[in-house]
Amino acid sequence: MSGDHFHVHGPHDHAVEHAAEHGGGDPFASRIAAMTAILATLGALFSYAGGATQNDALMHKNEAAIRKTEASNRWGYYQAKSAKQNLAELGVSLTTGEIQTRYTAEIERYKQEKQEIKSAAEELEKAAIEAEEASEHAMHAHHRWAQAMTAMQVAISLAAITLLTRRRWMQWTSVGVATAGCAIAGLALAGI
Repeated sequence: MSGDHFHVHGPHDHAVEHAAEHGGGDPFASRIAAMTAILATLGALFSYAGGATQNDALMHKNEAAIRKTEASNRWGYYQAKSAKQNLAELGVSLTTGEIQTRYTAEIERYKQEKQEIKSAAEELEKAAIEAEEASEHAMHAHHRWAQAMTAMQVAISLAAITLLTRRRWMQWTSVGVATAGCAIAGLALAGI
C-alpha cells in the first residue's frame, strides 16, 4: 500500500502545514508552546530529583535493615556467651580447686567478651536508627518532589486548555500552578 502513496491527513497535519506556510503567525500559541516546553523541562527535572530521593530512601531503608540484622546477630551471640557464663558459674559452685579456678577465669573472660559484643550491638542499633531517620528524610523530600511534579503536570494540562480555549485567565492559572510547583520544589531543595 505504501507504494501507492496513499496517506490520510489528520487535522493536526493541516494545522502544521498552515503554520509552516504562513510563518506560524500566532504569537499567543507560540507563547503557550514555549511556556509548555519550559514547564515540561522543569517537570522532567523535578521527576528526576524525585526518583533520586526515592532511591536514596530505599538505600537508607536497606542499610537500616542490614544493621538491625547485624545487631540481632550480635545480641544472639551475647546470649550464647551469657549461657556459657551461667554454666561456668554453675561449675564454680559445684567444683573446687584447680577446676573451680578455671571456671572463675572463664567467667571473667565471658564478661569481657559480652561487654565487647554488647558495645558492638549497641553501635549497630544506633546505625540502624540513623539509617531509618535518613530514609524518612529522603522519603519526605521525595514526596515534595512528587508534589512539585504533579503541579507541573497540572500546569501543562492547563496550558493545553489555554491553547484550546484561548482564555488569558486560564494561562495565568497555569502560571500560578507552575509557580506553586516551583515553590514546592524549593521546599524539597531546602529539606523542608
